[in-house]
Amino acid sequence: MFVGEIMKNKGVGVIAVNRDQTMVEVLRLFRENNIGFVVVSQSDGEYLGTLSERDCCNAVAEYGAAAAVMRAADIMNRNVATCSTRDLLPVAMGIMTRRRTRHVLVMDGDNVVGVVSIGDVVKHRLDEAQRTEQDLQDYICGNRYH
Repeated sequence: MFVGEIMKNKGVGVIAVNRDQTMVEVLRLFRENNIGFVVVSQSDGEYLGTLSERDCCNAVAEYGAAAAVMRAADIMNRNVATCSTRDLLPVAMGIMTRRRTRHVLVMDGDNVVGVVSIGDVVKHRLDEAQRTEQDLQDYICGNRYH
């Protein structure tokens, strides 16, 4: 399966925050939207980096309580993991494994079209395993096979 197919099923788009938003504001956004990853952008929509729950934890570990009011731009990840909509899912999985990240930005050319997460990968693999199991049961029982 191509990453672009996952984006079609889950929907395209990313949640972005302004680079001047504080970490606490970003964490509230995480809670309100049940997410753990955002893109940090400039006011004109240019993407500067990403910010994840892990980045926030690392900031607290490094800066203590002061991290809560630090700007997203000061704690974001500038070395963003990306893949293409035309990449096969194992490519995105490999990026996640090598980069030790749970989120990869999905690009279509120079445009960010979405985010594929480890949860998306697990869901796809689980759905695939369930389809295979059902196909095997149908084959053994003679259902849909004549």
